[in-house]
Amino acid sequence: MVDTSRGGAPASPAEEPRGCLFALSQPPLMIFLTVVGGLLLMAALHDLFLL
Repeated sequence: MVDTSRGGAPASPAEEPRGCLFALSQPPLMIFLTVVGGLLLMAALHDLFLL
């Protein structure tokens, strides 16, 4: 069997890993996702109305 224990003490509340909501609250990520979403929307509208 493979040992999957991390060894050491578990993270204290001050060092708790941050989750997905923290990542989504970062402005650079939201700008990137907005740009990608906008490009996908423009491509979809182009396919629907101009092709």
